[in-house]
Amino acid sequence: MNTNGYDNQINEWIQGFLTESGFNAYSASVVNAAFWAICVLLLSYLTSKVTKYYILKVVEKIIRKTKSKYDDYLIDRKVFQRLSHLAPAIVIYLLSGLVFHDFPNAGVTVKHGALIYLVLVFMWTLNALLNVVQDIYNNLPFAKERPIKGYIQVVQIVVYFLLSLVVISIIFEEDLTALFTGLGAVAAILLLIFKDTILGLVAGIQLAANKMVRVGDWVSMPSHNADGTVLEISLNTVKIQNWDQTISTVPTYALVSESFTNWRGMEESGGRRIKRAINIDMKSVKFCSPEMLAKYRKIHLLKDYIEQKEEEIINYNKSLGVDESVSVNGRRMTNLGVFRHYLEAYLHRHPKIHNHMTFLIRHLEPSEKGLPIEIYVFSSDQEWAKYEALQADIFDHVLAVIQEFELQVFQFPAGSDFQPLFMK
Repeated sequence: MNTNGYDNQINEWIQGFLTESGFNAYSASVVNAAFWAICVLLLSYLTSKVTKYYILKVVEKIIRKTKSKYDDYLIDRKVFQRLSHLAPAIVIYLLSGLVFHDFPNAGVTVKHGALIYLVLVFMWTLNALLNVVQDIYNNLPFAKERPIKGYIQVVQIVVYFLLSLVVISIIFEEDLTALFTGLGAVAAILLLIFKDTILGLVAGIQLAANKMVRVGDWVSMPSHNADGTVLEISLNTVKIQNWDQTISTVPTYALVSESFTNWRGMEESGGRRIKRAINIDMKSVKFCSPEMLAKYRKIHLLKDYIEQKEEEIINYNKSLGVDESVSVNGRRMTNLGVFRHYLEAYLHRHPKIHNHMTFLIRHLEPSEKGLPIEIYVFSSDQEWAKYEALQADIFDHVLAVIQEFELQVFQFPAGSDFQPLFMK
């Protein structure tokens, strides 16, 4: 602020008055500076109060009355409240020359302090404004697929870095161009310091471009003991809330450099796979006797199948003149085949099984543990607890009904199986 005019005359008048009152020249300058300092501090205080309690409230009321919800984020993030801190600093900066008219070195120091404060408030406000941009973006329909938090953080780092250089240039009274020229010598060190940030930025771009993962996805990453829902994707880390409610923090670039499973496809498909087998004791597999077939006809889910299959087998055997007195001749139904068809009919009619996705009741390779009969179907209920309950209900039924087909489940003998041998 220019103090060569009216302000200079006031300073001379005050100093003349103080000199006439008995103060020496130095004491008069000190008292004059103190007087103006008190005036400037009072003015900055009044400016701060007027800005915060009047101008700021008027602005907030205007914003609250608008139909758009996006400008409300400016209030929620306290952008204007942070800007209000600029007012008293501007007053001090502009009037510091008047206060320290006779003490130029102190005036320069105060000006530098006010400038640094202005830069820090600007940095603080710009950070809030970038958060507003992120909040607005997060309300867009495609925000979950392409999060921008990582990019916002990159911009914040760049802003912090540039404004830090401005602060350094103010403190040491150096030209910014000279500081930028000197950065070339420490570029390698900066790359080493920001290595994780650079890797995270590149990884974030790849994750977003390829839609590999997004907030809300269920991911499994055994190498980092992570299995749960993605809470946040930032520049350097991805936060995953595991099913035991713990939080795993995984480096962003690890999702690109290492393997992980994203269950989004399962969730979007509308079904969740059930893939589980039960081992049948192969010694219990046999041809169906007439008594067994008569029993199976009484089972609602098997009645039509048994009648149709019987007619088909009789016609086939007659056409070839098969001697049916020997059981191995011609075609016959087995208790295991009838059981497999029962499982198919039972699961097709189950209200929680998805009939428009892969549906298999199949044999797996026999082993010393018996013949595995695998159920490979999809549950229409994807919620974990309900999905597990459905699996349990299905296999409860399978284990209970299998004896009706004179089949036995294979399991290794326990101590109680050998007990009768020692009791004889």
